[in-house]
Amino acid sequence: MSRSDYPPRYDDSFGPLYTPQDGNYPQPPAYGFPVYSGPQPGQPSAPYPTGPNAPLFPGQPGGYPPGMYPGQPHPAGPPGVGYPSPPPMPPVVPPTIPSDVLSSGDGFAASDSGWDSLTIRHAFIRKVYLILASQLLVTTAIVAVFTFVQPVKDFVQRNLAVYWASYAVYIVTHLVLVCCKGPRRKCPWNVILLLIFTLALSYMTGSISSFYSTKAVFLALVITAVVCLAVTVFCFQTKVDFTKCQGLFCVLGIVIFVTGIITTIVLSLKYILWLHMLYAALGAIVFTMFLAYHTQLLIGNRKHSISPEEYVFAALSVYVDIIQIFLFLLQIIGASTK
Repeated sequence: MSRSDYPPRYDDSFGPLYTPQDGNYPQPPAYGFPVYSGPQPGQPSAPYPTGPNAPLFPGQPGGYPPGMYPGQPHPAGPPGVGYPSPPPMPPVVPPTIPSDVLSSGDGFAASDSGWDSLTIRHAFIRKVYLILASQLLVTTAIVAVFTFVQPVKDFVQRNLAVYWASYAVYIVTHLVLVCCKGPRRKCPWNVILLLIFTLALSYMTGSISSFYSTKAVFLALVITAVVCLAVTVFCFQTKVDFTKCQGLFCVLGIVIFVTGIITTIVLSLKYILWLHMLYAALGAIVFTMFLAYHTQLLIGNRKHSISPEEYVFAALSVYVDIIQIFLFLLQIIGASTK
């Protein structure tokens, strides 16, 4: 049997596979990561250590592969397990309804039993949902930019001071629109304040969304749309009057507010996944109930209803409920799709 019938020796097995190339190119390694063994012919020398204990990737801290050494930012993803935590969920402002906003009766459309009352209420509902659609369109566009445009995504993640500044603007404008009757009802001040409020909350929503994957943001958006549609249809069809339970919703607002403060403080000291998920689930449930409550106040066929002059307040209340539902669902979905 000739020599060619035997398998090649180990020292000959890789020789023919790498034929010399034109120019002074280094020989590629057979297996594993490249080990620096000194300057190659035709290459400048580099002050990298050699020897059996030399790092596999000289020039990288600790000899780790590029993009994997400690301290380098990881890709965006759910908080925990090596991923950067998103901005902590700010304490939720408890939804409050001033007494001058509500009108009471057996039913707004039924009281006065005239066509004019029904026409006014329908025009009020159309105006509110038109404003709400504009707000949601602006927020969706900003979230899309912060999620898909990588330079913008990197900017908002590095500059959290802008996030907290927008949160301050959100608090101030929210308090002005809720507590001050004059700016809330006078045009164009109510429109200007509502626009500033929408942009501030949209920036906060986009900043938080930038820390999660595109899949998590999309799923949270779809589920939020389904929940809001189901709640709206339920409020139009049900005979249950949520507007009679003002005391219950006041307590729920205080509970979610205090719980948000405590959770934010605890998570800033040490991240606890189950606590974060518990708070997010509680927030999603509470604000779904608030959405049903505010929707029935908007419809006006229950014991209490929002006055037709308060279209800005009505749009603001429903808008905040929808955004909070989206943010809480995003935290839950983002943690489960890592």
